[in-house]
Amino acid sequence: MFRQLEEGVAVSPQISIDDVQEAKRLGYGTIVCNRPDNEDAGQPSAAAMETAAQDAGLSFLHVPVGPDGVHPQHIDAMAAALEAPGKTLAYCRSGTRSATLWAMARARGGAEVDGLIEAAKAAGYDLSAQRNALLALQ
Repeated sequence: MFRQLEEGVAVSPQISIDDVQEAKRLGYGTIVCNRPDNEDAGQPSAAAMETAAQDAGLSFLHVPVGPDGVHPQHIDAMAAALEAPGKTLAYCRSGTRSATLWAMARARGGAEVDGLIEAAKAAGYDLSAQRNALLALQ
């Protein structure tokens, strides 16, 4: 379920409260939610996920990316999450927003764009349409 993008960083489609314990078991220290609350009926709220994460001893960040797209503050927050101690798991509806934010944060940090696109592709996410946006961050 968790798709590794690089050592210590994975993304996932929507996780459940129960998946938080699996994340802990797998050694994740930080969970990042990239979904706005109420995006879909029945999705756990960020507050509920934060409580579950804290109960499991994990850090939790809510960096919601809505229909208006990614903004610099989203990239800043994802970059900070990637620097947190331990492994990071980010999730959204499908994992694509989380993979995109990871790639944007890494591109802004100087990572090679084609390598980011290939890593995302290996995890099941096609970021090729984001190539120019990623290049613009360098």
